Amino acid sequence: MPTKNPRVNIVVEPLLYNVIHDLATSEGVSMSTIARDLIREAIDLREDVALAVFADKRMKSFDRKVALSNEEVWK
Repeated sequence: MPTKNPRVNIVVEPLLYNVIHDLATSEGVSMSTIARDLIREAIDLREDVALAVFADKRMKSFDRKVALSNEEVWK
């Protein structure tokens, strides 16, 4: 059956394969679904880390003396 979504083939070590298999079995879904969901979670975590680094840099350079007030921003 053709699919609209692109495919990715991956090679994993046996231990990781077994974990994915066990998760898929216990949740009643395919191994592909588990792998997709885990990849999404990993990307979200990496994005969170990148945003935290960005926010930390911004906080270090923040100066209240030159910051705009809420009223000034929304004029």
